[in-house]
Amino acid sequence: MSYNSKDLKEMANAVRAGALHALRMARSGHVGIVLGAATAITAVFANALRVGRDKFVMSAGHGSALLYSVLNLAGYDIDGLGTFRKMGGLPGHPEFGIDGVDATTGPLGQGVANAVGIALAEKMRNSDGCVYCLCSDGDLMEGVAQEAIAFAGRYKLNNLVLIWDDNGMTIDGVTQGEENIPARMMAAGWKITTVDGEKGDQITRAMAVVNNQPKPVFVQCKTQIGFGSSLAGQNKAHGLALSDAELAELIDKFISPAGESLWADVAKNHFDMLMINPSMDVRRAKMPAVSGDVSTRELSGLYINEIIKSGFPIIGGSADLGGSTNGRVESSVDVVPGVWNGNYINYGVREHAMAAIMNGISSVGLRTYGSTFLVFSDYMRPAMRLAALSGIPSIFVLTHDSVAVGEDGPTHQPIEQLASLRLMPNMNVFRPCNADEVAVAWQMALQDNNSPSSIVLSRQKFKQIETPRGADVRRGGYVIVPANSGRVRATIIATGAEVPLAVDVAKKLGDGIQVVSMPSVGHFKRQTDAYKQGILRGFVVVIEAGASAPWFEFADAVVGIDEFGVSGPGAEVYAHFGFDADKIAESLKKNIK
Repeated sequence: MSYNSKDLKEMANAVRAGALHALRMARSGHVGIVLGAATAITAVFANALRVGRDKFVMSAGHGSALLYSVLNLAGYDIDGLGTFRKMGGLPGHPEFGIDGVDATTGPLGQGVANAVGIALAEKMRNSDGCVYCLCSDGDLMEGVAQEAIAFAGRYKLNNLVLIWDDNGMTIDGVTQGEENIPARMMAAGWKITTVDGEKGDQITRAMAVVNNQPKPVFVQCKTQIGFGSSLAGQNKAHGLALSDAELAELIDKFISPAGESLWADVAKNHFDMLMINPSMDVRRAKMPAVSGDVSTRELSGLYINEIIKSGFPIIGGSADLGGSTNGRVESSVDVVPGVWNGNYINYGVREHAMAAIMNGISSVGLRTYGSTFLVFSDYMRPAMRLAALSGIPSIFVLTHDSVAVGEDGPTHQPIEQLASLRLMPNMNVFRPCNADEVAVAWQMALQDNNSPSSIVLSRQKFKQIETPRGADVRRGGYVIVPANSGRVRATIIATGAEVPLAVDVAKKLGDGIQVVSMPSVGHFKRQTDAYKQGILRGFVVVIEAGASAPWFEFADAVVGIDEFGVSGPGAEVYAHFGFDADKIAESLKKNIK
């Protein structure tokens, strides 16, 4: 059923009344978008969105009260609006996992990119599902949104509708975007329509072309911030600058029994979206035999290829670095516009959008990874953080993991990135040292449906230290080379490329030195105290080519790097920062009894 303009007006008023009630009860929130964009969101949920088949993303996450009000009226299972912004109630910005909330938003621009990822995922799983996204002026100023918009245009995602709440105001005043947004969108390959934000029939017609032409759809929806209030059209309306008395008056003004009755009809058609979650055991993939010196990025590429060959459904990609990261493998098949049966996405040089688009893909149940250099995780960090906050299992493959990158110099040599990723709640971080650890890192990442993972890999080749039979890599830390005498005088912990260096140091220090490989600090921390105490014996030393400070949770001494790198051949740079077995052994002798 399609609701006419008169019906949509009553329904939008009911939405406004509910959202204003939530704001009044919370005594905080954002009233401007509630009053200005209610008709637009009403047109989406009443006339466009097919529940169970389509998705909606509120990229303008400050409009959370507006979204919760619509969901409440449309039959979704959410907490009462009176819990808005209260402990244990509806959160201040939308969070993935709430019924009807298809993306965690609030940091502007992220939702636009998430919506692009969801639209791409719908194409790849042969669904006719459409994605509707409401964005603000601020969203369109963010670089991640523009990266994603360009991507969507190139991939001709004609199942995507982006609705711009064009009210010309941001928190600080008149919108600071001088460019012609519709012209930019047209240049990016989108179909453009301009409508009156209070004309629900116009909005409905603008959205109706989705899937019926070869481009994503951009609807410029001319609205007034704070519509109907004393602050209408003013930047002050963005937050909650209205008095309690005026809020109460507006609620009374917008209450619409007729609108609520129409929403009740919408709610009758509600049913849940089906999710796709791969159930195959990724351990069917076996790491090919390797010998000699090898980089962990090469090992990762070999294992990705085996994952694909095993039939596990995984979608890869890279920010224009697939050859360097080994993220593009022999079994990779490009995803191209109109031909959606590939397994590899060329994101272009768009790290931030890549991560946010990946989150959209992962949110609907597909498994995906994206690759770039570890140092460029800084470009992706906001999206990585939202993946962790949302419990979305995107996999970030991060190579060129230390100063051993060499000649490209300090701009490309990560120092603090590894430590900072380990500090992120709910982010799995793996830095494997050999083929066994690389395979286990991938297995653990793909078997975890509630956390994203960062797999950190080397550019340089190094010696493979064999994992002992029976060692449990999944514990995050284990003895890879036991002490050659009964009493353990010292434990040397290392990760990744520093493990063979730690073995050489142990040999130079003589009897009673064990080496621990710790591919996942986070998983090691979750072990029992008894297990950890059994591993951390004697004088504890950590060797890792990165920031040293976090390691002092375990260590008595740390060989790390707490300054930016230098340009030069990788081996020379590595040695310049003290990663030399003779030097390290000599410096430790006086402390090991």
